[in-house]
Amino acid sequence: MTNQPNAGSDSAPKDMSPEEIQAVIDRILSKDVPAHKAVPASGESRGVLGAAQAISRQDSEHSSYDGDQQDLEERRALRRTAGLSTELEDVTEVEYRQLRLERVVLAGLWSEGTLADAENSLRELAALAETAGSEVLDGLVQRRAKPDPGTFLGSGKALELKDIVMSTGADTVVVDAELAPSQRRGLEDIVKVKVIDRTALILDIFAQHAKSREGKAQVELAQLEYLLPRLRGWGESMSRQAGGQVGGAGAGMGSRGPGETKIELDRRRIRTRMAKLRREIAAMKPARETKRANRRRNAVPSVAIAGYTNAGKSSLLNRLTDAGVLVENALFATLDPTVRKAETADGLGYTLADTVGFVRSLPTQLVEAFRSTLEEVADSDLILHVVDASHPDPEGQIAAVRSVFSEVDARKVPEIIVLNKVDAADPFVVERLRQREPRHVVVSARTGQGISELLKAISESIPRPSVKLELLIPYSRGDLLSKLHETDAEILRLEHEEEGTRALVMVREGLASELESFISND
Repeated sequence: MTNQPNAGSDSAPKDMSPEEIQAVIDRILSKDVPAHKAVPASGESRGVLGAAQAISRQDSEHSSYDGDQQDLEERRALRRTAGLSTELEDVTEVEYRQLRLERVVLAGLWSEGTLADAENSLRELAALAETAGSEVLDGLVQRRAKPDPGTFLGSGKALELKDIVMSTGADTVVVDAELAPSQRRGLEDIVKVKVIDRTALILDIFAQHAKSREGKAQVELAQLEYLLPRLRGWGESMSRQAGGQVGGAGAGMGSRGPGETKIELDRRRIRTRMAKLRREIAAMKPARETKRANRRRNAVPSVAIAGYTNAGKSSLLNRLTDAGVLVENALFATLDPTVRKAETADGLGYTLADTVGFVRSLPTQLVEAFRSTLEEVADSDLILHVVDASHPDPEGQIAAVRSVFSEVDARKVPEIIVLNKVDAADPFVVERLRQREPRHVVVSARTGQGISELLKAISESIPRPSVKLELLIPYSRGDLLSKLHETDAEILRLEHEEEGTRALVMVREGLASELESFISND
């Protein structure tokens, strides 16, 4: 990826060698030619994109704590394949539902920050595109103070993008921003292929990965909110006349007037569907709130695992609880929250909740649609903020996640920074993050490094029983002694005497009132 100067329509293309021409022909005919081996038409070495740095490259994706990962096998059974022609040559291509990867070119603006920041953002877009099921062929960054209102990139850079699309045989352009409807139409008119923006790409990934009924409804609502102002109409030729008998000349009583156009009809249907989805999501909310209220009533501490997408949240949950949650080296691999029970070393119980990942410029439609899910973070007693220490810009990830915390009123919840993937991270970057974040733990969910320190930090940070009692429990009330050994009490001393069991315990307020009659006055 390079920062290329503006190229207007009058720039003369360079002559292509026979090898370059053959590479372009092979690409267009869907031959099995890797993208990084094809030579750009301009003759320059753009380097395409290299590895998408938002996706870490590790030798082993799973550990023994991740379970059988049957959900992942099901997801990969329908994976698109590179180099597949649209012309079927073998019945197995139908049998396994193989689809050709979309071939995309990326485009972004560098309006603030450094060039490295702009390229990191485009690499993250490449990772999003790969997760959605596409092959990234090339990308460019435009140095510009603000987006062009007509084509986002400007006319000269848009023509240069058109040349790249033609030379690489791409069928889609992905822009690293949210486009206005007019900008999208203007860019499509120039490049002559489909154009989508960052928001549409993220919504597409969410639609692929949502599994639960609530998750699907939330994603559909976000997609409709995004689609509503972007509907395209065909003018008055699609108008619907009012009802009534129509004569042969197209006239008649009750049929005169403009009627309702097709685009108006579509908008009305979308608004009706959105209203229904909001009612369905609101009806699902009490079930989640009831479970949360039960945990609060029983004073069970809750710990939320939150962080940037692909930082290793699900892997960490599997390492801590053997949950067997789906783990994939992709962005937004898991969307539906998972809650598991855990215990500290001294037997104090708490819950661990894995939440949806965040990303830079997370679409506001998703924040609103997933607000009921993100409330798990705001209502928790402790946040484990997981950070990918091997990422090129971990500080940017931390800032992006904390901005979402602010939107869901979670900034007041105690937070522990969990620097994950240290087995693949630069030691200097890890040390820089440790100096920046005073409350941190350095771990590797894949190898198990630092997990014991993390468990100790959780044990010290979650709310503990605050009422200290000295009890004398008769031997006939073994049920009370069993309750003290459960996860809502902490036993400091236990002695068996002639009259019963004498115990010095720390309990929560709810249990203290139940044990009041057994308090020892000795």
